[in-house]
Amino acid sequence: MKKKLSLIFIFIFILSIVGCSRATTTTIKQTNPVKPTVVAAPVIKAKPIESAAIPGFDNTTDIKPYGKSIPVLEYHSISYEKGNPICIPIKKFEEQMKYLKDNGYYTITLTNLYEYLMNNTPIPRKSVVITFDDGYDNNYTAMFPILKKYKFKATIFVITSLTDVHSNMLTSKQLIEMDKSGIDIESHTVHHDNLKLISKDNQLKTLNQSKKYLEKTLNKTINFFAYPYGGYNKSAIESLKEAGYKMAFTTEKGWSSKKNGIFSLHRVWISASDSTKVFKSKISNPRID
Repeated sequence: MKKKLSLIFIFIFILSIVGCSRATTTTIKQTNPVKPTVVAAPVIKAKPIESAAIPGFDNTTDIKPYGKSIPVLEYHSISYEKGNPICIPIKKFEEQMKYLKDNGYYTITLTNLYEYLMNNTPIPRKSVVITFDDGYDNNYTAMFPILKKYKFKATIFVITSLTDVHSNMLTSKQLIEMDKSGIDIESHTVHHDNLKLISKDNQLKTLNQSKKYLEKTLNKTINFFAYPYGGYNKSAIESLKEAGYKMAFTTEKGWSSKKNGIFSLHRVWISASDSTKVFKSKISNPRID
């Protein structure tokens, strides 16, 4: 089953480069937790504790119980290409973001997610994580304005060899601007490498090089990763740890849970064909793929 899924994602990725982008020359080589304030007797009513990382989240917010799963949404391109499931039309994407906003969802960062999964740091009950793979330029021209409109957080996993090289991919200047504005930039290897198909040495090479490039460009530590094609194995997880990553995401369907393993977290794939009803089900029901 995993082999079939891998083939599907390879096929979809190839379609995305040809169909979702404006360029046709792109070549991809596959190769301390916030704790509630303790008030001594006599009991004094606590003031709301505002979290800088999660706007609007305070001690009046409904808290998510510890040990639960969280929907991590997986997007790629915000554009239109008939028949291409990874190209989400702008109108549909905005409708989805508006639904999240209107229904009281909080977009949390990967750091928030990591702290919740590993340290039981409180997060809102209606938390959701928004992620994008690859780093298409429409993440800046189409997605970024919409997320700013709703004051939402998100993460883009970037293929570093394509930055500043191909017109349909993000530039380093765009990465810097978005990273400073609440759109976290993280690693997706150098050449969209399938870690399951390459040696341990090459795994470390692509993981270290992409990490080093992003850290130099953004002047921050890169902690998080998404597997191209969803391809990983025991060696890949070991390589991620050796390279200094803290958490990684697969393309396996479902909500993210500590039970998945912190280096093999699941995500909820959002397809261009998803109706509003399907989208609502995916973000409200952990058992919906």
